[in-house]
Amino acid sequence: MPMENVRSLERDAELLMVGRMIDKIDEPTIVAGDLNDVAWSRTTTLFQKTSRLLDPRVGRGLYPTFPVAYPLMRCPLDHLFHSNHFRLVELRRLKSVDSDHFPMFISLSLETTAEHTQEEPEADVEEKQEADETIEEAFETLEN
Repeated sequence: MPMENVRSLERDAELLMVGRMIDKIDEPTIVAGDLNDVAWSRTTTLFQKTSRLLDPRVGRGLYPTFPVAYPLMRCPLDHLFHSNHFRLVELRRLKSVDSDHFPMFISLSLETTAEHTQEEPEADVEEKQEADETIEEAFETLEN
């Protein structure tokens, strides 16, 4: 929560640790949820590059999901990232269900032999180092 931790270091480090774990496997993978971070943030971008996961919104729109009550301030805080083993079938934001977030409907098809439709993002040496430093800093903060 930004009010509790302005830098959100622990959240960022946790997400980057998940990205590093995903990078080491070649299995169908989906990461979804309210990340309390916008799709274009440095941390989310770094997560995508370290995990090599795809964002099905790319080229299709922002799909802002929060806050429901303030249309002019909505941001895409709810995410789904997937490996290239999946193909997007359908993506849409649904009507409000009395939550502060809009629900999303995302249909994927597992097609491991299909041609890739999006290029997997990939972290360069500096970005991998930045992710490692963020994780190390979070652990140091927790130890103190």
